Amino acid sequence: MEELRKKILTEGCAKAEGGILMVSSFLNHQIDAEFMMHCAEEFARLFEGQGINKIVTIEASGIAPAIMTGYLMHLPVVFIKKKRPKTVDEYWNSLVWSFTRDEDIPVCIDRKFLTDKDRILFLDDFLADGHASGCMIDLCRQSGAQIVGMGFLIEKGFGCGGQFLREHNIDFHALVTVDHINDDDTIVFA
Repeated sequence: MEELRKKILTEGCAKAEGGILMVSSFLNHQIDAEFMMHCAEEFARLFEGQGINKIVTIEASGIAPAIMTGYLMHLPVVFIKKKRPKTVDEYWNSLVWSFTRDEDIPVCIDRKFLTDKDRILFLDDFLADGHASGCMIDLCRQSGAQIVGMGFLIEKGFGCGGQFLREHNIDFHALVTVDHINDDDTIVFA
């Protein structure tokens, strides 16, 4: 998606050390709602007609594109919570590695919002090493839900997430793939 490439180059910031790509001006801290709608339009186009009945994301940065995609596809959106609320008695739980916090975080989803009748589209901001995707696979295994596909705004092609999803036969699409970040912190797209 050319528009996302341009946005990353003009508003993003990369650091070769650690493979860090910051997009906080339009996605991870401040959200460019109009731009997120353009991304949602692309996700809706990529996954239309596949019998999806629910979109799932994980808090927090996947929520904006997931909600807008849900709006366009007329589907409910559920997000995996990083802390179990007191109001949820029965839930599926897993662990997810947080790149930004550098630790495993327990997560959960209410059992009534993820069942064996669900055909899931999982959306998230980044695909790096596949930790959030692996968490979604685990939650679907527990609940009996079927993953129809996964979508990511940005894939870090230098991470192992894409290979992980291919090994699990998951149909996934990234709107852009960053091949690598040069030593001078410039971004090279695939």
